Amino acid sequence: MRFKVIILLLPFYFFIAKGQESTIAPKYSNEFLAIGVGADALGMGNAFVAQTSGASASYWNPAGLIGVNKWLEVNFMHAEYFAGIAKYDQLSIAHVINDKSALGFTAIRFGVDDIPNTTQLIDNSGNINYDNVSSFSAGDYAFLFSYARKLPIKGMTLGATSKIVYRQVGKFARSWGFGIDAGWQYQVNSQWKLGAILRDATSTFNAWTFSLDEDIKNVFLNTGNEIPKNGLELTLPKMILGVAGNFPISKKGFTAGGEIDFDITTDGRRNTVISANPFSIDPHAGIQIAYKDLVNVRAGITNLQYTNELNNTKRFNLQPNIGLGIAIKGFYLDYAFTDIGDASVALYSHIISMRLKLDKPKSQKK
Repeated sequence: MRFKVIILLLPFYFFIAKGQESTIAPKYSNEFLAIGVGADALGMGNAFVAQTSGASASYWNPAGLIGVNKWLEVNFMHAEYFAGIAKYDQLSIAHVINDKSALGFTAIRFGVDDIPNTTQLIDNSGNINYDNVSSFSAGDYAFLFSYARKLPIKGMTLGATSKIVYRQVGKFARSWGFGIDAGWQYQVNSQWKLGAILRDATSTFNAWTFSLDEDIKNVFLNTGNEIPKNGLELTLPKMILGVAGNFPISKKGFTAGGEIDFDITTDGRRNTVISANPFSIDPHAGIQIAYKDLVNVRAGITNLQYTNELNNTKRFNLQPNIGLGIAIKGFYLDYAFTDIGDASVALYSHIISMRLKLDKPKSQKK
């Protein structure tokens, strides 16, 4: 039997191995949307649902878009995943409509480029021909459209995000997905704030279609793999609850704050601190010390879980994160030292993101 090799991403291989024919609801579907955006949030262990108030609120909690205090705010982040093999980029834009409502947009790409396709490395005569090796890209894309509005209740806001998810693996497979997130924030007083978001509130649907030519189908058959079939993938709802506080610690402008979030998943037992079926709870928290909104020092913990050791004992693990933020006249530069790829060769990555707050152009002012 001829042996041929094809290198594909895990999302594609999932369907190959399972040979799905109908609707499925796997754990960790659309997991690239759970990585997080912005070095400020990543430095705080992704505990950001209650306090988010910038352009990235379109991702974290659309209700936080009300906190945008300029005519336009732009947020950009670039990161590398799996020791640079994959690229992760995010762009967010927020616009204030009036004192009661705001709009937001976020685009996210998680992709791997120049993947070698070696299905035709060995020709029909059994000879190795490197000229037959081609390359392709695999990418996950998300486009989030958000709206937020203040409620008649003082300090309370609601927001919603409509998201479109597009995933492509070369010319072999692609999918379109649609979903809705709903967010809520409540400013209790000058020091305390509550937040909640229901992600994939109606479940997010990804419809997969596969386009494999006969040569590739023969490769799968000869190597013992099932030929993937078109199917519908579901991402089940997840609730995130957050409590944030911020307190003055000096008359010279120093403040200290933090947040603790609880991710409540609905897709069965996970390896989290509170693990049950169908609900599992994953807590994570972050703190920050700021000086007059000019300098922020951040730290956070996430990925709290128990792991099995070789001696059949369990060990409690957590992931620490640190970050730093600097602001100069409407320009914000944020840095985080965090592990965005738990399976990557390098345990930690350097993440940098930028935020820009813009006033309304003078030509549009009355």
